[in-house]
Amino acid sequence: MSSVGFMEKLLDGGAVEWKALGDVAEYSPTRVDAAELDATSFVGVDNLVADKGGRVNATYLPNTERLTAYEPGDILLGNIRPYLKKVWRATNSGGCSGDVLAVRIQNKRKSFVDSKFLYCLLSSDEFFAYSMQNAKGAKMPRGDKSSILNYRIPIPCPENAKRSLEIQAEIVRILDSFAELTAELTAELTARKKQYSYYRDKLLSFEGGNVEWKALSEIGEFIRGKRFTKADYVEDGISVIHYGEIYTRYGVFATYAHSQVRDDMAESLRYAEPGDVVITDVGETVEDVGKAVAWLGDGKVAIHDHCYAFRHAMNPKFVSYCMQTASFIAEKAKYVARTKVNTLLINGFSKISIPVPYPDDREKSLSEQARIVAILDKFDALTHSISEGLPREIELRKKQYEHYRDLLLSFPKPKEVGA
Repeated sequence: MSSVGFMEKLLDGGAVEWKALGDVAEYSPTRVDAAELDATSFVGVDNLVADKGGRVNATYLPNTERLTAYEPGDILLGNIRPYLKKVWRATNSGGCSGDVLAVRIQNKRKSFVDSKFLYCLLSSDEFFAYSMQNAKGAKMPRGDKSSILNYRIPIPCPENAKRSLEIQAEIVRILDSFAELTAELTAELTARKKQYSYYRDKLLSFEGGNVEWKALSEIGEFIRGKRFTKADYVEDGISVIHYGEIYTRYGVFATYAHSQVRDDMAESLRYAEPGDVVITDVGETVEDVGKAVAWLGDGKVAIHDHCYAFRHAMNPKFVSYCMQTASFIAEKAKYVARTKVNTLLINGFSKISIPVPYPDDREKSLSEQARIVAILDKFDALTHSISEGLPREIELRKKQYEHYRDLLLSFPKPKEVGA
């Protein structure tokens, strides 16, 4: 499918007008009482799923009396950390928190802008990159509401509303066919992840057997990182782990770092050693706070000051897996300060216990830890690895979808919009 050929055929001589989002849409002007909402109709930034994953039911309800209302067809955007790419096209009515933007097509524009077409535009990587470029705040960036309304979107055949909607509908139809395939695979993967979580938690509960539950403070020590910023990043330098990457780019363990900073910062940084477990001390949700990744790289890695390196003598992946269990997360929740930014209370966190099998026989203990890790690694690969199994198939489908979305939305741009 040629981009130019397909677009010319689709437009059939019609023009394309690029408009600011604010010319065709607005932020929801309506409000709803919190008492009218439940887990299925309240949308906070926590229950919008990253990487364009839609929404899940809320695990808590709002603590304010009135909220912004949303309607079917509105586009809901998570406005904290736009790089997380949280977006959902509403299929029901409800209310959303202040950290969620409800974008609604203006009544007078609904005759030539399709809601599903607008969702395609606002779920593109190009839009999220734009939002991040104009975001405010470094520690917890937020999209700038005024700038978002200045984002330029294409309207095909604006002089003919019927033809414009037909073109938009055809683009949506093609993309929906790809999205449906991905949705089926994702549903199957979700079921497998639940199964994996069940067996992981069961395996690490150690119901019976020779095991002692020990507080983290008895097992090791916590070493806080040192600050570095985006301005310090370079293509080739000292390997670092930024706390924000632990939410989005790392799994249970890591063997290499995704980022580097300047070599001349070496003395000012603090490092995790191979075998340490790196945890975050801030996050958007309780699950994010204290999220763990075992560092298995060949050498040390510098860590951000919103991270701690947990230094110990156990199997690092075993410790990291323990920190993913539902029981550990429930305990962790007791030691999270719920302020503007959820923050880990490390003195309390260090009191949480994890199982130590065969505590009186170090060799046997490490052998048992390794045996459990080997089992969990297989589950983890099947449910998270993008090099095999369903995750790989889903990743390929997503890339296929994104390729065709970019192709189908490649309307000719005037120079002032950016060709």
